Amino acid sequence: MRNLLFATLMFLLPTTLLAQKPKSEEIESLKIAFFTQKLDLSPEEAKVFWPIYNDMQREQNALRKERMQKMISYRKTTEIDNLTDAQVQSLITSEFDFKQRDLNLDKKYYNKLKSKLPIKVVGKFYRAQEGFKRELLNKFRGGKRD
Repeated sequence: MRNLLFATLMFLLPTTLLAQKPKSEEIESLKIAFFTQKLDLSPEEAKVFWPIYNDMQREQNALRKERMQKMISYRKTTEIDNLTDAQVQSLITSEFDFKQRDLNLDKKYYNKLKSKLPIKVVGKFYRAQEGFKRELLNKFRGGKRD
């Protein structure tokens, strides 16, 4: 019976993981469509915007992955009680470091975008980012509007 359960889990796990993969791809497709509509880029602007945006996404995703890998062993708050004060302080300052690095990426790509595109396009991009987050939250909440 144990072997049957193990075999079933081994069969279902890759299927489950593959089923989750399209969600991130679906979200990215929705984001691209949303930005395309909201930014209304000229062909020349699109040639400049999308490579910068893709580089920004790659760097942000790498930073977030690094952050999650570092935090993975500290997810339970009960573990805090088992840490020394120095370890807790290190966790907190590490989080500040990640936030600062994320802010530095935002500034870096803001400067790249504004040096290559009209500032109004850059402004539309930042507004579209916030709009997309709201749309995504609404979608996951079941379409409820705030």
